[in-house]
Amino acid sequence: MHLTVGYLATPTGDDGVALASALARTFDAAVHVVLVVREELPDGHPGRAEYQRLLVERGEQWVGAALAALSADGVSADAEVVVGDSFAESLIGFAEQHDSDLIVVGGARDGFFGHHTVGPVTGALLHSSPIPVALAPRGYAEDPDDAVTAVTAAVPTKAGDDNPLPFALTLASAAGLPIRMLSLVSAENLAEAGSAREVRRLQVTAAEENLAVAARALPDAPDIESLVADGMTLESALKKLTWDDGALLVVGSSRFAAPRRIFLGSTAARILAGVDVPVIVVPRAE
Repeated sequence: MHLTVGYLATPTGDDGVALASALARTFDAAVHVVLVVREELPDGHPGRAEYQRLLVERGEQWVGAALAALSADGVSADAEVVVGDSFAESLIGFAEQHDSDLIVVGGARDGFFGHHTVGPVTGALLHSSPIPVALAPRGYAEDPDDAVTAVTAAVPTKAGDDNPLPFALTLASAAGLPIRMLSLVSAENLAEAGSAREVRRLQVTAAEENLAVAARALPDAPDIESLVADGMTLESALKKLTWDDGALLVVGSSRFAAPRRIFLGSTAARILAGVDVPVIVVPRAE
């Protein structure tokens, strides 16, 4: 497995590096640390090219600190400073060129400690990337996991929504990890079915159908623990969940995403805001 880490010389960057370290140790992955320096367009000023060179040199110093942290964890890693106009586009381009399996980033720093906040850079990745994106919650580097110990897949409870379970099964199988299927059931769609009992029945049925689809796709998959969390709202259902150290959550893209592209839907965004564990967002299937 190959991981591309989008690095910034900030606590956000440290969160992403810490998650990459845990993932690398779990899945025996190699890590590419990438820092994107904004391209300074030539305007005839003699100092513009010199300023660009200084930015690259400073970037190389910063990624050196990230490499030192990964090396201390026993992780094989290299680093590169890339010049580009867009952080997200440059990161995706690098990851594609190096056949990366995951792009890893930290979240924005203006949210609650231990939770996910989608800033402009992360938002661009979560609405365009053809490669799964792993997100570290805020402050993850301050108390990181040594490794991933279990994988949870949040399966959709509406027919037709993208199902991340096959990806989660493949990931868990690669390291022999336990896996559970999470169905989040709420009473927010009462108007569609007429009663809370009917909503729950329809949503659980949809989740069971997604499990059956995944089982057919991966007949040698391990046993899956099935968990249903319900509440009046999605947020109240999420609050009933408990997460052990080393937990990893996998969510899918919106039904409106283009094939093999990530598009973070409203439900997945609310899940991100309500959990304090690392999350992988998976592109929509073909």
